[in-house]
Amino acid sequence: MEAAGLGVFMISACLFTVLLEHPASPVRQAIVNPLLRLLLIGIAMGLTAIGIIYSPWGKQSGAHINPSVTLAFFRLGKIEPWDAFFYVCAQFAGALAGVLVSAAAVGNSIADPSVNYAVTVPGRGGPGVAFLAELLISFGLMSAVLMLSNIHRLARFTGLVAGVLVATYISLEAPLSGMSMNPARTFGSALPAQFWTALWIYFTAPPLGMLLAAEAYLRVRGAHQVLCAKLDHDNDKRCIFRCNF
Repeated sequence: MEAAGLGVFMISACLFTVLLEHPASPVRQAIVNPLLRLLLIGIAMGLTAIGIIYSPWGKQSGAHINPSVTLAFFRLGKIEPWDAFFYVCAQFAGALAGVLVSAAAVGNSIADPSVNYAVTVPGRGGPGVAFLAELLISFGLMSAVLMLSNIHRLARFTGLVAGVLVATYISLEAPLSGMSMNPARTFGSALPAQFWTALWIYFTAPPLGMLLAAEAYLRVRGAHQVLCAKLDHDNDKRCIFRCNF
């Protein structure tokens, strides 16, 4: 389920990037403003994330679809080591599979320099700015997830807020780092593209940012205030985590 969730996310990322950025796309030709195109990609990916989180499989797996999220919940003591290991493996496999499925669907369009398999790469500010930006947005997303998911009356909105943050980050932060927050997402695009520029940023900053958010939450609220590792627990799906609901 985690593999499928991130796979769908990557298919959406690749297809919308082709639709809105490939020079031969009629949508690209109709929308000449690059900031507007970026906003539309952000909205599309935010809605994709929300759909995954509230899907039947997302409700059952917890919809981490990100090794950084899984590692943060592991630090919080909500996931068994064996489950965390297989979640991360599934997320990497799903991301790569999603990009390969997209490549099979759209052909050479995905390899065009304007698309380049939807890779994430530092912007004009360089690797230092990209690292700091990835660290901050990852910290922000995980902090929001923890604050909302552990308040009963607000927990059902966790997925909506996460999706809004994804849309906002892509629209505003993507020019700085490409907006990854997700090592598996970056790897899934980098391998088929054979594009390894600053890969270390996306393997270090997102996990570090989310682990810092987990650590901050532990120090302020305590481990007993972490209810579960699911982003949406208001359902009848089986829970495999160390759950306090």
